[in-house]
Amino acid sequence: MKFQVNRDVFSEAVSFAVKLLPQRTTLPILSGVLIQANEDGLVLSSFDYEVSSQTEIQADVEQPGTVLVSGRLLAEIAGRLPNAPVRIATEENRIQVSCGSASFTLLSMPVEEYPSIPEIGDQSGVVPAEEFAAAVAQVAVAASRDDVTPVITGVQLEVRENSLGLVATDRYRVAVREIDWDGGSVATAEEALTALVPARTLQEVGKTFGHSGTISVSITSRDDRELIAFSADRKTVTSLLIKGNFPPVRRLFPEVVDNYAVVNTAELIEATRRVALVLEREAALRYSFTPDGLTLEAIGSEQAQASESIDAILTGDETVVSLKPQFLLDGLGAVHSEFVRVSFTKTENPNKPGPVLITSQTSREQAGSDSYRYLLQPNLLLR
Repeated sequence: MKFQVNRDVFSEAVSFAVKLLPQRTTLPILSGVLIQANEDGLVLSSFDYEVSSQTEIQADVEQPGTVLVSGRLLAEIAGRLPNAPVRIATEENRIQVSCGSASFTLLSMPVEEYPSIPEIGDQSGVVPAEEFAAAVAQVAVAASRDDVTPVITGVQLEVRENSLGLVATDRYRVAVREIDWDGGSVATAEEALTALVPARTLQEVGKTFGHSGTISVSITSRDDRELIAFSADRKTVTSLLIKGNFPPVRRLFPEVVDNYAVVNTAELIEATRRVALVLEREAALRYSFTPDGLTLEAIGSEQAQASESIDAILTGDETVVSLKPQFLLDGLGAVHSEFVRVSFTKTENPNKPGPVLITSQTSREQAGSDSYRYLLQPNLLLR
């Protein structure tokens, strides 16, 4: 195999191919990047039996061929090569990489032992890339990071006729967002088509394809393996879906809440960060909403306490809730509006506060028009 390729194009392609590979793997061969050179250019692929990445780039190919090489090492080398065309040639089990006056010799890995890259099924639909990336960033933060319960480490995608819903939860909070979905001529079943995608994979897809215009999505089931594929700009990422039943968390959202406060988003974020400085880890902040405004209090340890008051417009009853500051900040950071509405739900027990609902607010009087909703379970107040 022998080819020449633009350095920046090659470096970006290798970086994309290795991005989703695990840092450590029990099978060293799965840390490799497969490079296939043909008359149309290069195809670079990686696959660890769960996630695959594949991209096509242009190159001047003198001799077609296929080679497997350590992905992260090649990515580091490609990222530091001088500004000149990259020339790659293979000889027996060695790969020569040269660029300007720089030259590297790498060992190749056995191609015949590498697993086949998953095949993609027919397109299920198309989503706007920028909107999809924003929705993933808003929702994925609520997914669990505890692998003990894999089913809540993912983001549930729910396809209906003209919309795609994204839902995530870690039992302490739930995040939901809806975006446009174009299924083309593919008829959508009356029941929602669902796909439970690992949150980490979805976040990388959002970052990678966020400026691609549109993203093609394919959900397929083959040989008892359910797979989702995202494609744009001659790049494709596939992922196995998480098996199991996602909890029915949508029903936790109230239809109407009469008791709520409107607060400036930036002021609430800054006040929460300041007052939380004295808290011990995992401790909660007390938020007291009254007609006079909002007061934040951190009891902290014996050495330090803190409090701060900011403006808030309250509708309904005075309310006191205790919230973990980082969980609240995650929700506030996803509200892309000047003001935020903090709504207080009720429970059958008057002494036990219901979940707090975070939504956008266009102005002090006008509710936001977007579909983002963030439901946070408060801590029990220590009276």
